[in-house]
Amino acid sequence: MATGAITHAIRFTAALTDCSHLWPARHDAGTCNSSYPPMGARFRLKASFSLAGFSVRAKVILTAMKHYGVILADNGSNWFFQGTEDSRWPNHLLDQLKSVPASAFEAVDESACQVSADSAQATCP
Repeated sequence: MATGAITHAIRFTAALTDCSHLWPARHDAGTCNSSYPPMGARFRLKASFSLAGFSVRAKVILTAMKHYGVILADNGSNWFFQGTEDSRWPNHLLDQLKSVPASAFEAVDESACQVSADSAQATCP
């Protein structure tokens, strides 16, 4: 974030997940209930979501969420965005991110990027 840009997806957790996963995820967890999202599910912050009122740092993170999205990577608190423990991630910044509702995200189908089911290698059109 020191450069003013994040150039990758951000991982997040959900309290309940299905016991399956989507490529490129490699592990399963949770309850076998298809009404819950699978590990590896990718969501993107909707382009129409306004960044007005957010701090400069929050806008960097939210812009990455609009471009690269977020990936369901583990069980935990719902929509808990994970980053590194760092003084540049103060609580007031995290509180701003917590204000973004789940309804501001849309599911992304990234299956067109898959090179092989046995590899995490990707080539996105």
